[in-house]
Amino acid sequence: MTDNTNKAPSQTLDVARIRQDFPILGRTMNDKPLVFLDSAASSQKPNQVVEAISNYYQNHHANVHRGMYTLAAEATDLFETTRTKIAKFIGAASTKEIIFTRNATEAINLVAYTWGETNLKPGNEILISEMEHHANIVPWVRLCEKTGAVLKVIPIDSDGRLDLTSLDSLLTTKTKLVALSRMSNVMGTINDVAPIFAKARELGAVTLVDAAQSAPHIPTDVTELNCDFLALSSHKMLGPTGVGILYGREELLNAMPPFLGGGEMIDQVTFEKITYNELPHKFEAGTPDIADVVAFSAAIDYLNDLGMDAIRQHEIEITAYALKKLGEFPWLTIYGPRDTNNRGAALSFTVEGIHPHDVSQFLDSAGVAVRAGHHCAQPLMKALGVDATTRASFYIYNTDAEVDSLCEALLDLRKFFQL
Repeated sequence: MTDNTNKAPSQTLDVARIRQDFPILGRTMNDKPLVFLDSAASSQKPNQVVEAISNYYQNHHANVHRGMYTLAAEATDLFETTRTKIAKFIGAASTKEIIFTRNATEAINLVAYTWGETNLKPGNEILISEMEHHANIVPWVRLCEKTGAVLKVIPIDSDGRLDLTSLDSLLTTKTKLVALSRMSNVMGTINDVAPIFAKARELGAVTLVDAAQSAPHIPTDVTELNCDFLALSSHKMLGPTGVGILYGREELLNAMPPFLGGGEMIDQVTFEKITYNELPHKFEAGTPDIADVVAFSAAIDYLNDLGMDAIRQHEIEITAYALKKLGEFPWLTIYGPRDTNNRGAALSFTVEGIHPHDVSQFLDSAGVAVRAGHHCAQPLMKALGVDATTRASFYIYNTDAEVDSLCEALLDLRKFFQL
């Protein structure tokens, strides 16, 4: 697919055609057709992305930003083209604001180690929420331990949404950073972070969005989100593993010290003094994951061709169907909002009398791939009153028929356990 970001996308996905681009979906598991319902963990990759990796290594490989020969220039151009596309994809003002990392986790840690350790002092506060992924909890807990800052937490309500009734007491002049996920990886809850961030910035706080779950599924614009930083991962949005993005406002990035030291991120090096490279290279030490960054470009093209609004509409429809079908089972508990306008396509549930790990293993025997566990969100599990859930998550290639397969397998599960 080509970059057609200016064309008016269809509001209806041709899922049958899309599935032809994903050969893995034609596999069988345990003699059953594969039903892949774990895209919240990592999406499958279309042919276009796989071919982009192969094409790079077969025809264009050289180290980037360093060689004065044609092959190196080609590799650099392909690499930097991805930076340009992702800047446009999220509405960044400049490619200088796009930093390549290994994943969203590393992007968040970069902010914690550089901006955080430079700016936080004892008594300062960091505000997150009860539904965060560990990637947006652990770096801030560690930062508080180092700096003497205090971590504050926005609770969730009974519907799995942010409970903002105590926001005025949680968000104060002591708050120096507000870091929130835009979409829960467990419940699919979509958080309206923009007004929270607007208030935070009025109070002088810096804001960060964990967009690892939301960027693959709903349109993303850093200006509309009113954020200073944003983190996402390629592998959740059709791209390869090993590539993440940190967006940061240029003013903030310029003021932050480097994250890692070595080649590429320097300007001048002596034994007495080091000066650093300009953005974005100041934060990209060493040889990057060139091939996978290049292939991420093909994933962005694919999403742009489909249109993020059309992707969102497809997921609203399939999630509504799944909520309806699973809601017919009185022995199954669904977590998170029921209104599909306020949730994404990750759907967590528990089955009465059966541990989520057993649910997942039985579903696998029926060819249905789902995730089970705490989903790197142990504080949220505690808030929900469970140790683990089973999670089915949908994406552009999933169908209502696959939801039916999930439901049939769950009915067989109950029979197997004689419940």
